[in-house]
Amino acid sequence: MKKTVLLFLMICPFYVLFSQTIKGTVVNDIEKPIANVSIYLDGTKTGTVSAEDGSFILNLNSKNNNSLVFKKDNYETFTINTSEVLNKKLKVVLIKAKEIEEVVIIPFTETAYKNYIKFFLDSFIGEDQTNVRIKNQRSLKFSYDKTNKILRVKAPQTLIIENKNLGYTIDYNLEEFIASFDENTTRFIGTSFFKETKNTDKVKLNRMNAYDGSQVHFFRSVFMETVKSEGFIVNQITKFPNSKYPTEEELQRLKDFAKTIKTKTITSVPDDLLDIGTRKRNEPPYKIAITKTQIPESDYIKKSDGKLFLDYNYMMQINFKKYYYELIKGNFVKSSLPINQTSFLHLEDQSYEIYDNGNTSNPGQLTNQGDFAKDKIEKLLPLDYQLGD
Repeated sequence: MKKTVLLFLMICPFYVLFSQTIKGTVVNDIEKPIANVSIYLDGTKTGTVSAEDGSFILNLNSKNNNSLVFKKDNYETFTINTSEVLNKKLKVVLIKAKEIEEVVIIPFTETAYKNYIKFFLDSFIGEDQTNVRIKNQRSLKFSYDKTNKILRVKAPQTLIIENKNLGYTIDYNLEEFIASFDENTTRFIGTSFFKETKNTDKVKLNRMNAYDGSQVHFFRSVFMETVKSEGFIVNQITKFPNSKYPTEEELQRLKDFAKTIKTKTITSVPDDLLDIGTRKRNEPPYKIAITKTQIPESDYIKKSDGKLFLDYNYMMQINFKKYYYELIKGNFVKSSLPINQTSFLHLEDQSYEIYDNGNTSNPGQLTNQGDFAKDKIEKLLPLDYQLGD
């Protein structure tokens, strides 16, 4: 049974002196004020908390399209786009969180935590788990579906992530983490609020190298129509089925045989099933070919009502020659030898608006591969970051 969440928002016009201000109150479902609610622009350092009477005020530096997040542990998180609430007086009603009920219950267990915590940290944090760590890691809950080989992770509490390399502490609200081992895919989405902890030259250097060539860097250049001058090369990729990869019927036979093994003693595996298993492991489902090189922005974006959207029906390949920044005698200079990076973007029949800060709508549904996919939490920067900050 799916959980139904009711969130209420009352909007009343009011007059203010500042054009970029959001005011209001946060209450529960019986109209009692809720104090200490974290209220922030997703992915930025801009935020506040509600007072004892539930009131809050948030001043914005400029017009933006970030989600405004209302987050308090043990309550359902509420988000709304800032464009809908600027210069409005809000009354936000937060509902107490309830446990999710499932038709088929896959329990969250300590065993699953122990078995998959390393995989989760590698997929979520990245490689440097010494300098980037979740301070309340033990609050995470793990569930593993053995039949479908799917791992789910939930975070009942806001995750407090310390990133010593980039000089931030991140309050991260993990909304979903799901990994399918059969399909070899991992996806996680959440909201984040950044607090700067240090800003030394070494930290600035790390931030510059995290930003340069990143997905945010690329989308900012798309918005500004400076893709080529920023050093990105975009190619059109056509994807077509690999005839050597098992068919749906063959994959189903393999799955049915695996179920049989669990209930019967089988000493040998038929040759045809061995062949199917080998092809599944060694062959990709699809092959790709570059069908058009160095395509301009006009080939993959469209403008409508003053907004910019990704608009293409193929796979996009993004190449970038990354010259790492170095700190030499107090100056930031680029190295002389580049590292070649290649990334791929798939739209998956979704609509994606591109914002000037490098964010997109529906970011959790945008599938990326290659170097973009390597940018985990360890390289996450605020959306209001500018090169050199």
